[in-house]
Amino acid sequence: MTVVDIPAYLERIAYSGATKRDSATLRAIHRAHLFTVPFENLDIALGRKIVTDESKILNKIIARRRGGFCYELNGGFAALLRELGFQVTLLSARVARPNDSEGPEFDHLALRINLEESWLVDVGFGESFLEPLHLEAETEQVDPAGTFRLVQDADRWHVQRAEPDSGWKAQYSFSMQSRQLEEFAAMCHYHQTSPESHFTQNSICSRATPEGRITLSGMKLIVTAHGQRKERTLASQEEWTATLREEFGIRL
Repeated sequence: MTVVDIPAYLERIAYSGATKRDSATLRAIHRAHLFTVPFENLDIALGRKIVTDESKILNKIIARRRGGFCYELNGGFAALLRELGFQVTLLSARVARPNDSEGPEFDHLALRINLEESWLVDVGFGESFLEPLHLEAETEQVDPAGTFRLVQDADRWHVQRAEPDSGWKAQYSFSMQSRQLEEFAAMCHYHQTSPESHFTQNSICSRATPEGRITLSGMKLIVTAHGQRKERTLASQEEWTATLREEFGIRL
């Protein structure tokens, strides 16, 4: 386990609140992380290898002030939470596909936090819940980003989000089996190298905002605020670089 520079990490996520090991702190730093550390795959297009190494992940997020995808974001967040005294379990998840099937094991990394109650924590899925979800089945949980529920089917739990006029949409499923970060290495390699991985097909940089979300997808800038979506195509690589710097704090 890597020793985490807690003050530096908390400064990175612009968090200056309490660090007591309780649900209020967990919710607050979860939101802070999503507002400041973007979900992004920019290193893939640059040919920079992404590895499931905790020290390298922390350096990327804190010192280089970058984001990452799930293995990095939840890997780094797990290290911070452990250093703060939380009991953290890494979970392997299978992401839902449009045809109602699921991806393979280790397709996604999520976290379980045990306090008086158990929580599902995830700062690495992109557009999803802003605050941790109670690990309890069939309970609708209203979140600033929408309404979610967990459905239990034998040993698997399914994360679902309520969609207007279309019922519940599956996001991913997971089991409670404890995992180690290195177990995700093969899928981390797949997602940054396979032509069938959506991460190799388009560059993305996205973060939550108090009003909604801001996303740079290829050359398109998408801003959602209070349920209203605006989209425009950037005019040049220079504008793309400036947007990356000004909206996400990233300098490649």
